[in-house]
Amino acid sequence: MQNETEWGMSRRSLLLGAAMAGAAQAFGSTTMRAESTRNITPAPPAGPLKVSIFSKHLQFMPIGEAAIAAKDMGFDAIDMTVRAEGHVLPENVTTDLPKAVAAVRKAGLEVSMVSTEITPATMPMAKKILEAAAGEGIHHYRWGGLKYETNKPIVAQLDAMRPGVRALADLSQKNGVAAMYHTHSGPEAIGATIWDLWEMFRGIDPKWFGFNYDIGHATVEGGYGGWICTSKLSADWMRGIALKDFLWARNEKSNTHADPYDKSLGATGVFVPHWCPINEGMVHFDQFLGIVKTQNFNGPLQLHFEYPLGGAENGKTTLTLPREQVLATMKKDLQAVRTHLAKQGLA
Repeated sequence: MQNETEWGMSRRSLLLGAAMAGAAQAFGSTTMRAESTRNITPAPPAGPLKVSIFSKHLQFMPIGEAAIAAKDMGFDAIDMTVRAEGHVLPENVTTDLPKAVAAVRKAGLEVSMVSTEITPATMPMAKKILEAAAGEGIHHYRWGGLKYETNKPIVAQLDAMRPGVRALADLSQKNGVAAMYHTHSGPEAIGATIWDLWEMFRGIDPKWFGFNYDIGHATVEGGYGGWICTSKLSADWMRGIALKDFLWARNEKSNTHADPYDKSLGATGVFVPHWCPINEGMVHFDQFLGIVKTQNFNGPLQLHFEYPLGGAENGKTTLTLPREQVLATMKKDLQAVRTHLAKQGLA
């Protein structure tokens, strides 16, 4: 008689797998529905990719002025912050988002998406934001920021989150606005490995619920080959893409690293990611965009500036560098991105 070792799995594993499959079937029966009360669907793949600027990095200007600056730099669209300290505050979204969108469009740009702090725990606010976004013809939003609890089983935590995640997926589909979980890196960050999101989202229609795949963070987590695997794994789930670059550097001053997502854990002398301008780090943009091209991607492509940039990197409203210098640096990164897009026939 074969024992558990010979079978390669335990009775407990079999029972857990059966339970998870049952849960996926139960929850998926509602979220796989294709109808939308607003009858809005994401646009089909068409033409070159448009580049958005994350408006967090322009919060030293009112949104109308920020849109004009973005247009002058050569951007195609704005990724609008709709969150605390953002260009639009969530509590004022019904009145202020239409005004902000009008200002952006007046400058000749699109609003490709809104970046929010939505999670399954904020459903009333989520409903308000998604209804406002849909009303303005915005079909993508960023959510996320979930964290693992220390010393609790990973699988059990993912299982516990599934009902809330599926409720948010239903709300997204109902409003015709595709949800994009932003993939950060670092200790306890849900989605850092990508695999955990893929497992948690299984059974949900990926047209309405997927990843905002950040190739910078993905390279932090899998710099040699992991990012290649996860970017391919994300083929059906990649609703948006964020671009940034970084280098590993030793943290010499303990917990004083400028990165708001500090991964040094307070230890002096350890290597941590230091964000840097495009092409000055270790992200393989050409190879990544080559993979993206094969996946028929058509979502928002966002450029982030997380390296020291006079406070713009952290969404400050006051700069410590001349505004012209900050904008010129952003424009240089945009030009570098457009060169990579052109190489892959995506410009």
